[in-house]
Amino acid sequence: MTTDVHPDLSPEPDLAPDDATSVSLWEGDEGGLEHAQRLALVTLLKSRFISARTHPRDWTVLVEHERVIRSRLNDLFLELAIDRTREVAWKRQAVSEAGARLPTLLYDAAWSREETLVLVHLRDRLRAGHAGGDTRVYIDRDDVLDHVATFRPAHATDEAGDEKRARNAFTSVVKAGLLIATASEDRFEISEAVEPLLPLELLQQLLEQLREANGGGAQDNGADQAIDVPAEEPEAPADDTDAMLIEEDAE
Repeated sequence: MTTDVHPDLSPEPDLAPDDATSVSLWEGDEGGLEHAQRLALVTLLKSRFISARTHPRDWTVLVEHERVIRSRLNDLFLELAIDRTREVAWKRQAVSEAGARLPTLLYDAAWSREETLVLVHLRDRLRAGHAGGDTRVYIDRDDVLDHVATFRPAHATDEAGDEKRARNAFTSVVKAGLLIATASEDRFEISEAVEPLLPLELLQQLLEQLREANGGGAQDNGADQAIDVPAEEPEAPADDTDAMLIEEDAE
């Protein structure tokens, strides 16, 4: 690199540490992605999903540079899934067509019974809202909690515990980014990510497991039960719930 000994009276904006064509961000940086591409990749790795609604900058970069970001994910044995209609993207663990075992960055964790009920209800409300012509679909906290309560087995006696589990499930779904806060504390927008992350095949499996859980095999005290449907999370300490995902295709 040459050094210009003549001062520039009207310098260009500082696009990069070295020059306008460099992607190096620090000394010794050998990365090949531009700054915005790196940010989008990191957001995708840390988050359950990104969308045009919740991550507009990262979504734009992802769409414009899909191939290179997909390549970086593939280097980590991950796949990029994109729903262009709903403008949602997420990562998932790659699976070898030859059946070979690949290193994993994500692991499967089951949704609780109450979380599953919340997700199914949100998907139903989202589809109904879209069918009615709504661009954005909103729901109240009490609406969701009341829906979960309708699935409470008749023989369950721990009403306070059931209500607490329902509220915790609602909070978990909010933290997952599938409910977007509004100006009202108890009113939320349903994320477009709910439907692509909970496709029809998986929904049917969830509903069947819910029926079984509410049948004769349900626990008498109504305690929280895990619905054994994969919700991908990054390999992390047990208290790190930053990147839960539902697989597009249930295994």
